[in-house]
Amino acid sequence: MGIISLEGMDFFAYHGCFTEEQIIGTHFIVDLHLETDTSQAEISDNLKQTVNYQTVYLLVKKEMEQKSHLLEHVGRRILTSLMNTFPVITSAKVKISKLNPPLGGKLEKVSVTLTSGIE
Repeated sequence: MGIISLEGMDFFAYHGCFTEEQIIGTHFIVDLHLETDTSQAEISDNLKQTVNYQTVYLLVKKEMEQKSHLLEHVGRRILTSLMNTFPVITSAKVKISKLNPPLGGKLEKVSVTLTSGIE
């Protein structure tokens, strides 16, 4: 088994419970860790025998483009889409961080981490 990670994916999106957040938007960082059997790709050096990183990135980008009130909702959509697209993924973990959240004080980020599949 192997773990494929895409870390530090930076998106500008419009997620949040406040109307202003859904109009003005802000930056989000997404970290993703996928567990899958990489043994065939390790030997063959063939992209078709592993999870394509570009396809994963584009899937995450598509989900980040859809407005949501909660990071939990965005995270679950990402995990569901990944697991449906890549049945070879046995488990996945996504962390979504909202930078500079409007909470009335100085705060670097808030984050939600969700998992799917067998841990």
